[in-house]
Amino acid sequence: MYLSYRLFPFFWKNGKTGNLNKMNYAVIFLKKYIRIKSTMNRDIYQEPLVSRYTSREMQVLFSEKTKFTTWRKCWLALAEAQYELGLTDIVKKEMLDEMRSNIDNIDYDVAAAKEKEIRHDVMAHVFEFGTKCPKAEGIIHLGATSQFVVCNTDLIVQKKALVLIRRALLKVISNLAKFCLEHKDLPTLGFTHYQPAQPTTVGKRNTLYIQDLVMDLEYIDNFLAQVKARGAKGTVGTQATFLELFHGDNEKVRQLDSLVSEKLGFDSTFAVTGQTYPRKLDMKLAETLAGIGASAHKFGVDLRLLSNLKVQEEPFAKQQTGSSAMAYKRNPMRSERMTGLSRKLMGLPADFAATFSNQWFERTLDDSAIRRMDIPQAFLLTDAILKLYINITNQMVVFPKQIERHLRMELPFMSTEKILMEAVEKGKSRQEMHEVVKEHSFAAGKVVKEQGLDNDLLERLAQDDRIPFSLEEIMGLVGDYSQFTGRASAQTDEYVREVVVPLLAAREDQMGEVDSSLSV
Repeated sequence: MYLSYRLFPFFWKNGKTGNLNKMNYAVIFLKKYIRIKSTMNRDIYQEPLVSRYTSREMQVLFSEKTKFTTWRKCWLALAEAQYELGLTDIVKKEMLDEMRSNIDNIDYDVAAAKEKEIRHDVMAHVFEFGTKCPKAEGIIHLGATSQFVVCNTDLIVQKKALVLIRRALLKVISNLAKFCLEHKDLPTLGFTHYQPAQPTTVGKRNTLYIQDLVMDLEYIDNFLAQVKARGAKGTVGTQATFLELFHGDNEKVRQLDSLVSEKLGFDSTFAVTGQTYPRKLDMKLAETLAGIGASAHKFGVDLRLLSNLKVQEEPFAKQQTGSSAMAYKRNPMRSERMTGLSRKLMGLPADFAATFSNQWFERTLDDSAIRRMDIPQAFLLTDAILKLYINITNQMVVFPKQIERHLRMELPFMSTEKILMEAVEKGKSRQEMHEVVKEHSFAAGKVVKEQGLDNDLLERLAQDDRIPFSLEEIMGLVGDYSQFTGRASAQTDEYVREVVVPLLAAREDQMGEVDSSLSV
């Protein structure tokens, strides 16, 4: 819109009269310009994380505007601290007022032109800020290195971004907790090695996903406890320039470091740094966010498998199309998208580890380009993943009759352990009974797989003289499915009410509305 705003006065002055008044003519021009601009954007690569997947809030945090206005807040905090600590012969009150009133007044074109000339983004913005603050121009960035604004801004943005991530994570946990309580008593076939195993309940299975997310939540808390300001450390972290400014007063320099950090919203600063804050912190950030990706991936894959079994599905919109060729399909596209995004996120920690380990001595610049991409991407990916996770868990669908069908098919196999235990009660050898059950189980399974016949395991066992039960007695032992789920229902209730509910109550101030609507 930059061009259109500048041409608007021309069209206002020279607009046609008659059927179209001047304002209408200008509006038509603006609409045409926007359409042209939109078409032009299709000629170049667009970042899908922004155009398709992520929330406006997270996009704003990693925007140019947020970055450069925060740089200005850093310069203002530094100048304020210098003034408050006695450098009043250099830093004047009117300079601070001027800087304060121009935080958002940025001419990006001027800054871009200057950066192209001098090949340095921070100094380009120092120059541009100076054009808006002629009185303060000489004290902007006084005693600082570029990483004073870059590092402190990165840390400020990361803290805010983690608050959004934590809020979304809590929403997923809340959704799953409701789902668990609703389905705590519903027996379902359990799987190990993706082979039918003992039954569990739908609610109990989903407590496992909550537990993973609670661990992720704790890792976020642990990470946030490690985030400190870089503060005012100087070129290679020695504070030499600041020591000179304060005429060798070590205590004043220490106070400057703390005061600047406090003004920027930090409780503490890194005690020592090189030119940057420790890139080890970035590595831990990536691991924390990738952990959320792994949790979401596990859930998403499980739901895709359940969808194939037709026992549980993600929401499916009324007008949604599953396949261009097969109209009947209900593809789990949200879960598939979530696992795809998670795969990308889970791969990022290797980049951060390599960047950290290649920071020679006090710093090398090979961290800059990759961090410009990887840090925003890590947060945007996590944001997109959690949007999907919330969306899916808002209205998951369960099909009890289909669940019962799968249980019924496997019930003879599931009941063998109970039959075995009851046989031991009758004085039989556990090992001998195990061999008998295994023999007939394999035979019954072969009939089911190769001939497509019903499972006749219980009849086979009843006909074997080594088994001390008639068919009627065996059927009495089998009973209904719920007796095979053990404490699954009780465990679900205990976990949600004793762990999850108190956790959510204690973090009520960290929760809030989260937009989980999907663009496509």
